[in-house]
Amino acid sequence: MYGAILGDIIGSPYEFDMGKKTKEFPLFSKRSQFTDDSVMTIAVADALMNINKESDDDAVHQAVSKAMRLWGRNYPHAGYGNRFSSWLFEDGQQQPYGSWGNGSAMRVSSVGWLYDAIEETRRYAKLTAEVTHNHPEGIKGAEATACAIFMARNGASKDEIKEYIIHEFDYDLSRTCDEIRPGYHHVESCQETVPEAITAFLEGNDFEDVIRTAVSLGGDCDTLTCISGSIAEAFYGVPEDMKAQCRKRLPGDMLEILDQFEEYISKSKETECGNS
Repeated sequence: MYGAILGDIIGSPYEFDMGKKTKEFPLFSKRSQFTDDSVMTIAVADALMNINKESDDDAVHQAVSKAMRLWGRNYPHAGYGNRFSSWLFEDGQQQPYGSWGNGSAMRVSSVGWLYDAIEETRRYAKLTAEVTHNHPEGIKGAEATACAIFMARNGASKDEIKEYIIHEFDYDLSRTCDEIRPGYHHVESCQETVPEAITAFLEGNDFEDVIRTAVSLGGDCDTLTCISGSIAEAFYGVPEDMKAQCRKRLPGDMLEILDQFEEYISKSKETECGNS
């Protein structure tokens, strides 16, 4: 999850088209801070690590919804959108509201790491989206992001990832970042964030370059870079100095979940090796 959270933190000062659409900028400054993207990334991971993998869809929905509302209320000023805020803070059982916003994709990174098959990955990505973003485009954005992470961590090439995303999700990945950049603006839909984020990953040369490329596109920069960073981590890993910068900017309870997640993934890998 470091990649997603770092993307959020590094992109946060440049949200709302506040950057200069360049790759030359300070990675960290006093304005670099986590936003709702990181809070909800932590919430989804917290939920999924604590449910039985045999749980039915309704149980997953309930666990994810409960965790998102708990973490969201713990960090009420993290920058939530209006409709999501209503869902988050109103009392009673809230229903999904048909959103195609990019929130479903920015919070899904843990799904790409937790499951052993791409079909299972798609199922859980869909379930984490559906609690709020149950529009087909919202679900599609979450699934595409999780699948890219799953494929990257399992050794797929960029060409293989690109081909799968185009074939399965019909996203247009034909444009280069240089073609996207001039007219790209702040937009919060999955359909105008996820393809651009994946393109930034495809063009980047290493983790940091992916982040810089994503920020240079502009738009809803923290979320765009959160998505790009989540895929880049699975493909390249994250430099230790950047992990340290990430940890400096997170409160203790979020660090606790991040550490639990890293340990959970590490144990899963050991189990896989022991069974092979």
